[in-house]
Amino acid sequence: MTGDAPTDAPTDAPTGSPGAAPVDERGRPGPDRRRLLGGAGLLGLGGGVVLGTGVALGTQRLLPDRPNPVEAARRAAVAAVAGDGRHQPGIAERAPAHLIFTAYDLISTEPTAVRSALAALLRTWTSASAVLMRGEPTAGAERDTAGLGPAALTVTVGLGASALRRAGLDTRIPGPLADIPALPGDRIDAARGGGDLAVQVCAEDPMVAYSAARQLRRIAAAYVQPRWVQRGFQRTAAGAADPDATPRNLMGQVDGTDNPRPGTAQFDLAVWAADGPAWMRGGTYVVCRRIRMLLDSWDRLTEAAQSEVIGRRKSDGAPLSAPPADQGGGETTAPDFAARTADGRPAIAVNAHIRLAHPQFHGGVAMFRRGYSYDDGLDATGEPDAGLFFQAYQADPRTAFVPVQRALAASDALSTFIRHTSNALFAIPPAPPPGGFLAQQLLDGA
Repeated sequence: MTGDAPTDAPTDAPTGSPGAAPVDERGRPGPDRRRLLGGAGLLGLGGGVVLGTGVALGTQRLLPDRPNPVEAARRAAVAAVAGDGRHQPGIAERAPAHLIFTAYDLISTEPTAVRSALAALLRTWTSASAVLMRGEPTAGAERDTAGLGPAALTVTVGLGASALRRAGLDTRIPGPLADIPALPGDRIDAARGGGDLAVQVCAEDPMVAYSAARQLRRIAAAYVQPRWVQRGFQRTAAGAADPDATPRNLMGQVDGTDNPRPGTAQFDLAVWAADGPAWMRGGTYVVCRRIRMLLDSWDRLTEAAQSEVIGRRKSDGAPLSAPPADQGGGETTAPDFAARTADGRPAIAVNAHIRLAHPQFHGGVAMFRRGYSYDDGLDATGEPDAGLFFQAYQADPRTAFVPVQRALAASDALSTFIRHTSNALFAIPPAPPPGGFLAQQLLDGA
């Protein structure tokens, strides 16, 4: 696991007498608003469009000589995703607002039939995913997607170790795909974890995500049956005051600080598999954990106590060892685990979440966290079943996720307020070669 900037209020209303020319927020003469909106063809769309733009972005959208970088980021966030040709999409790209993660089990049981089904299914999903990410429907689904654009849709496919075992490919199971060991404090529901295959669908629009997940499930019905589904959400590109700011989770904490940055050497080393079987080189491994947050208990803590549990100020995400914000402290300030308070206590408690999870205490090994909040309603006792669907992409879970999670399970102060309820691990092969399909090297000649 683990700042909103105020926006200016809209200043559409002109000042002075009713007949006076409108002015901008600095009192300068501006274009007539009705003429400007009418020329842009917006008046016919109703006041909702105008008000929505004004409230979110102020009058900057009405001034063509003042480009808005936030709006540019939002437009980029909903465009079609092309990928880099080496890795599957849905990993290094900006995480869209909506997630549907589906695990599947193969229907066939005989190894030869399983291998044949795997090849046919991965070939089908490879071609269908490319079509969907261009913003086009698969055959027979034209009406389902009428009027919908690509909305930054990504499709990411993974294989579980169980699929390779069922296919008689035990000798081709990569070492990093070893089963996650039982960990102290886990309360795993087997029905919510595992799986032969996984399909992660993300999009900036919930209808686009749902339609894509449904189409992929429909065309796979002859080969697999769904095992479990997890839906999740983040802030939307349209709603973020700063699309580049680290998002917050349902506990209100900044979540994702110190993540390896895509495109850097640290990211490449932490995420992409450089050795092992040829079919996985350039791929990655994703650990999925459903982490239920005991939000009612968490909310009873003061903000200061919540910050101590995490080791970061809730207000701005800065480590508790950092100076105040007006003295230069902030989210990106490196934590100083040797720092002490005036009374001699560690500034960052010995059982604080960020201390136990920090790469400094794990040989520098890092993971790329890409979590989504979830809200699955109320449980049988009326308590909220909500939290974080945690995803960690890494080159080798045996040296990254497992030791970090063991350290957290031993003494993390956050453990009092969370429950780990599901486990899954999937190998995410690299992007297929032109004309090929995902994991083709694994299945060719098998």
